[in-house]
Amino acid sequence: MLVSRVRGLEEQQGPVPTCASTFFSALIQLIPCRAAVAPFSPIPPSEACCNSLKALGQPCLCVLVNGPPISGVDRNMALQLPEKCTANFEPCETMN
Repeated sequence: MLVSRVRGLEEQQGPVPTCASTFFSALIQLIPCRAAVAPFSPIPPSEACCNSLKALGQPCLCVLVNGPPISGVDRNMALQLPEKCTANFEPCETMN
């Protein structure tokens, strides 16, 4: 019964996008963003960071933000990347 409800929602809203990358490969793709997401960093994201973020996509960013803690990464700063990079992403649902 739950499966049919989910399918019904998908038909109404379209398929839910998923991340095609593993957690670690997504993390590696966002290495150019490391300085911009360091705790208390005043450094804005670079063009390389924004290009990487846009190529990675919103579903993978959400996987990273909701995954295990990443040393040297402020999750709140990471959640601000789409806005700072003018990426038209839906907000991530955080599972903290």
